[in-house]
Amino acid sequence: MSDLFDFPKVEFIGGKKGVDFKATQGFNFYNPTEEITINGVTKQMKDWMKFSVAYWHTMDQRMVDPFGEGTAQRPWDVNGEDDMSDMEHALAKIDYLFEFMDKLGLEYFAFHDRDLAPQGNTLAETNANLDKVVDRIEAKMQETGKKLLWNTSSLFTDKRFLAGGATTPFADVFAYAAAQIKHSLEIAKRLNAESYVFWGGREGYESLLNTDTKRELDHIAAFFKMAKNYANEIGFTGQFLLEPKPKEPTDHQYDTDVQTTIAFLKTYGLEDDFKLNLEGNHAYLAGHKYEHEARFAREAGMLGSLDANMGDKQTGWDIDEFPNDIYEATMVMYEFILNGGLTTGGLNFDAKVRRGSFKPEDLFYAHMAGMDVYAAGLRVALKMYEDGFLEQIKQERYASFDQGMFADFENGKGSLAQFEAYILNKTNDEIFATVESQHLEAIKATLNNYIYAVLGARFN
Repeated sequence: MSDLFDFPKVEFIGGKKGVDFKATQGFNFYNPTEEITINGVTKQMKDWMKFSVAYWHTMDQRMVDPFGEGTAQRPWDVNGEDDMSDMEHALAKIDYLFEFMDKLGLEYFAFHDRDLAPQGNTLAETNANLDKVVDRIEAKMQETGKKLLWNTSSLFTDKRFLAGGATTPFADVFAYAAAQIKHSLEIAKRLNAESYVFWGGREGYESLLNTDTKRELDHIAAFFKMAKNYANEIGFTGQFLLEPKPKEPTDHQYDTDVQTTIAFLKTYGLEDDFKLNLEGNHAYLAGHKYEHEARFAREAGMLGSLDANMGDKQTGWDIDEFPNDIYEATMVMYEFILNGGLTTGGLNFDAKVRRGSFKPEDLFYAHMAGMDVYAAGLRVALKMYEDGFLEQIKQERYASFDQGMFADFENGKGSLAQFEAYILNKTNDEIFATVESQHLEAIKATLNNYIYAVLGARFN
């Protein structure tokens, strides 16, 4: 190992007695080789979780915010300044990426095409630059066995995309977006990406006053169909994913949340070709909890992959913080378990360190914390699932629908007249007498007890 990062290889320490409780010492809950059984299927923890480094945050993020310049200090900078050409810099960062992954025991990564290499004056020049970096990535993948969880195209950063890529009103920009996606899919095929993500950062509108929403939605649906057709043509079999987000930077984005995105896919006959890539911070912006979005995607058979991050519910914008909420991680992992894991997806750290955490070691601490909290969440969720805790509660709550005419209703039978005849001679008091207390406070307390017991046992 070249030891480009001055940081030791991170190991599982397992909460053993005598181990320092500081989170900088190693993994307490993430044990990559531990065998975990879910629904009769046994895999190592690393193969269930499939944690992934987000290149754009970990390698590219300079920690700029709307009110201040970047603070990041990175080992690929010299005295805080880049003394190499843009291409030399881009190539050097790939070596750092793979060493970073090795030291954390991470097997997957993800990137946008424009994260990797500088743009040229033409798409041909840009593609040539990108291909040089992809050559380096491909060589490192072959050398290390690391894998590409997913890649995507940035159809939002360059000024040409100020009004979107696939929903732009400008035909030349649409053509450029289509050409960019074509090359990005070729890279996905070349690097054997497990999925391909479409994130519509600017696929929405600023105002209805000047927007033909029907035409824009027709365009983006056709765009997706062209992409799928080309993927089939070149033999790329990775899962296509859409990533919901309600707003920011546009006033409204068309893939607002899980249910809106599913409605769009079904409207245009795309539901068999796409699943969803969900993000915690985006759920907050849509006014939902992360587990809400995971639940509705799972129940629709469209839970494809997860971006492991969180936000500040008071801030009101997309801060992409590394996850640290054990309650949220537990509930998202519960949906993960009910989904039987993620076939081609994983947990990608679409997250960045805080602006005040500017040292290289903070990149390690952040990923360690995120990996541990989701591994801990998996352990708690699996215990609840094995005990049947939540499923029994739901079964009992809806038990009145499991008998008589209500069981027939569940099987697609029944009419308003039947229900009227059944209820006409019942008094209000008789009806209310059938209503049971939810005992929700007790349920939440029991959930807390699962967290205390499962996680506490790791330190005893």
